[in-house]
Amino acid sequence: MGKMISMIYLICLMIVGIIGFQVALIAGAPWGRLTQGGQVDGPLPLAGRIIAAVSILLLGAIALALLSADGHWPNWPRWTTWAAVAVIGISTILNWITPSSAERRLWGPIMTVLLCLTLAVVWA
Repeated sequence: MGKMISMIYLICLMIVGIIGFQVALIAGAPWGRLTQGGQVDGPLPLAGRIIAAVSILLLGAIALALLSADGHWPNWPRWTTWAAVAVIGISTILNWITPSSAERRLWGPIMTVLLCLTLAVVWA
């Protein structure tokens, strides 16, 4: 149980870092090449910033679903954990197949580690 708690906290820490990246994008950080297919050079336009905001909500829900998997608050049903795994899995694939090489190099490995940790938690 102790190892699982540590993994969940590591996952949540990674998610907080990703949320920080999304917040920076919303605030105008010039990192468009590192996200959303790498189509924007510089700060994201309004539509891209809205997508970043939606990503923050989704990431928060993923973190809460994984905390629930270990019996922590908010104690969501088990299916939410599997939904979180599915979203992370899809995101991992999308980050590896993006046309942006910078995005692949940054997010491919990060999302792969996040997916592996998440799978370890749900299969524990």
